Amino acid sequence: MTDPEKPGAERAPAPLLPGERSRIPAGVRWIIVCAIVAVALAVAIWPRGDDGTAPTTPAAAPSTSASPGQLAAARTRAGLPPCPAGIGATALAGKPLTCLGDGAPVDLAAVGGKPVLLNVWAWWCGPCRVELPVLADVAARAGDRLTVLGVHADPNAVAGLDLLAELKVALPTVQDPHGVVATALGAPRAYPVTVLLRSDGTVAGVHAQPFTSVDEVAALLRTELGVTL
Repeated sequence: MTDPEKPGAERAPAPLLPGERSRIPAGVRWIIVCAIVAVALAVAIWPRGDDGTAPTTPAAAPSTSASPGQLAAARTRAGLPPCPAGIGATALAGKPLTCLGDGAPVDLAAVGGKPVLLNVWAWWCGPCRVELPVLADVAARAGDRLTVLGVHADPNAVAGLDLLAELKVALPTVQDPHGVVATALGAPRAYPVTVLLRSDGTVAGVHAQPFTSVDEVAALLRTELGVTL
């Protein structure tokens, strides 16, 4: 038994009197309640992913800014051929673009004289990784009968070049971060999307779907452009 008179002995708290709920001052109780409510609200509104976990910033997304040296190195790695002087797409008149492979200006409204397959893609697009090698094979089989031109629709030119280098796809490509080509030709802002142009520059077909085989593309070329691989 603890002696209540003994110095240093622990004293049990006095029981609450009838009708007395707490001896904590009202101001202190209010602060505690506010703190609890604030914590609960913070937990409730904290952004979460589909699996209930807090989302993370995509660390794999490289910066859109690059030094001239970085861009030159990426162009060397990709080794892209020069862009065509034109494809006859008059809808793109007055809308100059830049060739991804060498930085030269490109006027796609200039006369081309051949049917064209335009493929709009982005470096982060999963289906594009499958489709780009297919289109490179299409270009090799078609030879001079068809112009196959890539349109990289993302501001990160280095990332686009690095993807082409990784895939070993050497297709002439224009850099179009503002979606000029898709808008002018009536294509949706979806990736990938393929636009087929007749030799006079008019649109023969728009296909917002990924192609996984040369045969799929060959069927469209034969039907819409009269080009046989």
